[in-house]
Amino acid sequence: MTGPLLEVSDVAKDYRALRPLRIARLAVAAGELIAIVGLDQAAAEVFVNLVTGATLPDRGEVKLFGRPAASIDDSADWLRLVDRFGIVTERAVLLEALSVTQNLAMAFTLEIEPPPEDVRGRAQALAQEVELPDSAWEQPVADLNRADRMRVRLARALALDPAIVLLEHATATLPRADILPFARHLRHVADRRGAALIAATADEEFAGAVADRILRLDPATGRLAERRRGRLMRYFF
Repeated sequence: MTGPLLEVSDVAKDYRALRPLRIARLAVAAGELIAIVGLDQAAAEVFVNLVTGATLPDRGEVKLFGRPAASIDDSADWLRLVDRFGIVTERAVLLEALSVTQNLAMAFTLEIEPPPEDVRGRAQALAQEVELPDSAWEQPVADLNRADRMRVRLARALALDPAIVLLEHATATLPRADILPFARHLRHVADRRGAALIAATADEEFAGAVADRILRLDPATGRLAERRRGRLMRYFF
């Protein structure tokens, strides 16, 4: 498609916080790398649900790949659309007792004891892409450090070759020393795949490292102040 992959217009969603989540306008083109600063973890979850069509706004419109989310009334149709998103979030369940390979194989099959050889190869290719060391591939996820667990989550998000990668406070539990290397690797992966990336984060340093466009949300109005690298902020709505 030639237009934006994602469009959000005059959206408001009540989620029992001090005020509703408001987004005045957001458009994301193919391959864009964007960070949104100003969403706490609860608001980031609501944002992810809205932009994937999992929930509908109380006001305004969300378009996914050119289609209004409100017009998608068939569950199979929605599942095909949501597969075009890869979501990196602590809410995504990892099976702690299973190996990295088994957890990644579950993106393709439920036959994981053991995975078929072709699926094992796909799972391990993902592990390699996100720079998990070979020595970790057969380890239980429970034995991994925080940075490697986040790499597993990223690999899961990439499994179905998404058009948009969504990061929901992905660095909140990472040690400080791991954040910039993770950001740089995310940029490399998104660039190589041609995927758009949207990071909801409270970490200014991470935002500056992972994104070309940094958007700061004014929660009262929903306006987003945009800063490109080396430029002043400007508002758009």
